[in-house]
Amino acid sequence: MRPVSHMLALALLLPLAVAAQDISKVNGSVTVDAGQHAGAVHSVNGSVNIGDGATVQEASTVNGSVHLGNKAQAASLHTVNGGETLGESAQVHGEVTSTNGGITLQPGAEVTGNVANVNGTIRLDHAHVGGGLETTSGDINVGEGSRVDAGIVVNEQHGWGFSSRPPRVVIGPHAVVRGTLDFRREVVLQVSDSAQIGPVKGATPTRFSGAQPLE
Repeated sequence: MRPVSHMLALALLLPLAVAAQDISKVNGSVTVDAGQHAGAVHSVNGSVNIGDGATVQEASTVNGSVHLGNKAQAASLHTVNGGETLGESAQVHGEVTSTNGGITLQPGAEVTGNVANVNGTIRLDHAHVGGGLETTSGDINVGEGSRVDAGIVVNEQHGWGFSSRPPRVVIGPHAVVRGTLDFRREVVLQVSDSAQIGPVKGATPTRFSGAQPLE
């Protein structure tokens, strides 16, 4: 069951987005201008750009990136073969997923649900994820002052096409990861001596001091 806070956030957001027009394009990028409202925004072979302060229901693309501008809002973000960026103080009231692409949350960005990909770096910079982080072969960097409320999962690899290099998971200074850090394959886990983390399965954390661990 979704938490009450999640449902309230969706209740506030969705009437605006549902009343607005859906936008879809093949072989081209889609842009929602700053401050505007739109419903579902979708592209194939193109990027989706949501302007600062805009509100959309869902933003998704195949073979392209998604950018959610500063203080913009969405119910969810999805990409296949593309990265995703949440600008400063942007909000996603559901999940953020990418199959092959990195996911970046800039300062003040917040995702109520999960943030997940298969390949590509997940990076938080003074950001908040109310769900968990999940990847298979991507690196994870929970940067300084960031918070994750439902743990981290790195899944076991199956099939061909994956890197043999162990993912690198860094929990930065004053970051907080609540819940279990569950590693189902080999990882390099580096945790700041000022960070707080939950139980760890499948890895042994190495502590570091300073802004970043030594390579």
